[in-house]
Amino acid sequence: MSRILVTGSADGLGRAAAGALLSEGHRVVVHARNDQRARNLEELVARGADLVVADFTDRDAVRRVAAELNGAEPLDAVVHNAGVWSGLAVMPVNVIAPYLLTALMPTPRRLVYLSSSSHFSGRPALDGVDWQGQSSGSYADSKLFVTTLAAAVARLRPGTLSNAVDPGWVPTKMGGPGAPDDLDLGHQTQEWLAVSDAREALTTGGYWYHRERQQPHPAMHDEAFQDRLLQALAGETGSEIS
Repeated sequence: MSRILVTGSADGLGRAAAGALLSEGHRVVVHARNDQRARNLEELVARGADLVVADFTDRDAVRRVAAELNGAEPLDAVVHNAGVWSGLAVMPVNVIAPYLLTALMPTPRRLVYLSSSSHFSGRPALDGVDWQGQSSGSYADSKLFVTTLAAAVARLRPGTLSNAVDPGWVPTKMGGPGAPDDLDLGHQTQEWLAVSDAREALTTGGYWYHRERQQPHPAMHDEAFQDRLLQALAGETGSEIS
């Protein structure tokens, strides 16, 4: 069975994915933003999950968690699920945190980054992006960036299966009660890409929706844009992905 980190697993899609993976017998590391949110994970911890706590708006906290995980049993997969819809935390949580975890931790066999259909509205432009969250960031841009990050990692680390997933607009706290997509389908593709030995799940560099590979924004596979994004993030964080 695999050992899998699911970030942002205190509720919503992350909680559903972590619970399902535990039920399948996998060893899961769950993540909460703070101790109060971690209480939501007590049932999963009682079932055997390990727990890490870190506010992903704080880069030092992300680095601390990376060091903590580096000192523990190796991970087979990471599902970069943590995300926010709006406000000052958009770029720090949606882009900087998954970038830093990818750069600072030994590369697992599989990486899954949470994208969104909103990435189609993102701008493949990096000038003036506020990575530090001192002003409200664009959710669409953040999802284009993290989707492109998935493809860049797939290119630079051919031994790793790196993919992006659109879970759909589902009725979570972020999506709202009126969201039209299926909540169960919203977390199954992440789990499948993290652990399945099906032929399709053993591919890399894809953008997926409900276990079907889709055509993403053209910028995702633009290697020049990938390189510019990685250069910007390396300059911003002082950590490189190679």
